[in-house]
Amino acid sequence: MQIAGIMSTALTGMARETARAERAAQSIATPSAPQSDPAEDMLDLISAGIGFRANAASFETGADLWTVLATIKRD
Repeated sequence: MQIAGIMSTALTGMARETARAERAAQSIATPSAPQSDPAEDMLDLISAGIGFRANAASFETGADLWTVLATIKRD
């Protein structure tokens, strides 16, 4: 896999986790939904945060690799 592909996948994952966190937050903020379980919503919110951080770390690693390769190419 190419570095750009890694970074693109990480960005997609961050967007997916952001949407997941927004859905959970919306569900927590409007508890009137009959099938809404607050504990499950909180777990989903926490899990989305962990997923986002994991994708952000992958993106940062890809960016670091990109920098290293650019430095090597210049030398």
